[in-house]
Amino acid sequence: MSTMQEVDYEIVGEDLQFVKVELDPGEAVVGEAGSMMYIEDGIAMQTIFGDGSSQQQQGGLMGALLGAGKRLLVGESLFMTVFQNQSNVKRKAAFAAPYPGRIVAVNLATLGGELLAQKDSFLCAAKGVSLGIAFTKRFGAGLFGGEGFILERLQGDGWAFIHAGGMLEERQLAAGEVLRVDTGCIVAFTPTVTYDIEMVGGIKTALFGGEGLFLATLRGPGHVWLQSLPFSRLASRIYAAAPQTGGHRREEGSILGGLGNLLDGDGR
Repeated sequence: MSTMQEVDYEIVGEDLQFVKVELDPGEAVVGEAGSMMYIEDGIAMQTIFGDGSSQQQQGGLMGALLGAGKRLLVGESLFMTVFQNQSNVKRKAAFAAPYPGRIVAVNLATLGGELLAQKDSFLCAAKGVSLGIAFTKRFGAGLFGGEGFILERLQGDGWAFIHAGGMLEERQLAAGEVLRVDTGCIVAFTPTVTYDIEMVGGIKTALFGGEGLFLATLRGPGHVWLQSLPFSRLASRIYAAAPQTGGHRREEGSILGGLGNLLDGDGR
């Protein structure tokens, strides 16, 4: 079966979006099993070891093991699910966003065949798009980057669908242009963008500013996708608002709560 390079799709909804992918006979998409919303009759599901890229298939079992190992390091499942249209007519498969936000359709062929994405943002992609991990260049960035220090590398020439929490902003950075971003607010960027981590200005800001100890520094040229509501931030607000037992602090967002969380080792 040849891998899919083009795909017809429709993104439905405003804040709670899902994407409908139309598959010609023999075409397929690959994604996390938990992201599927529905599939029409004639689409078969097959769980595979790794990401199902053509490179892994050519590499045999060793290639599949290496690909699966990359996803294990990212903290994702070792297994992906392929959704293939085995009928002789067009069929649709739908994939839903995990929390409120925006789904972005990215044609890797127009980006030079590669995209670096936040590890939680991948939704689904054309079969043949390879998923791996990309470490930051400096050890300090990997040590202190929080949820932003591990990125997934999407490679290929097909379509990939990524999810941004809250509102989405796209920025085209000029050569040498610098943007400082909360690590969790990065959705994706092209490989031409230089990525690093820096400490915020003063200790008072770090302890009481509510923005964490470190920021990501993105330097152009290149394209950047940003999200206003990273899942980690949403989860922390829900946790702070929930009734607490056992003497846990609920003052998240206050000076006392921020300092207490930092002393507990929970501050970022």
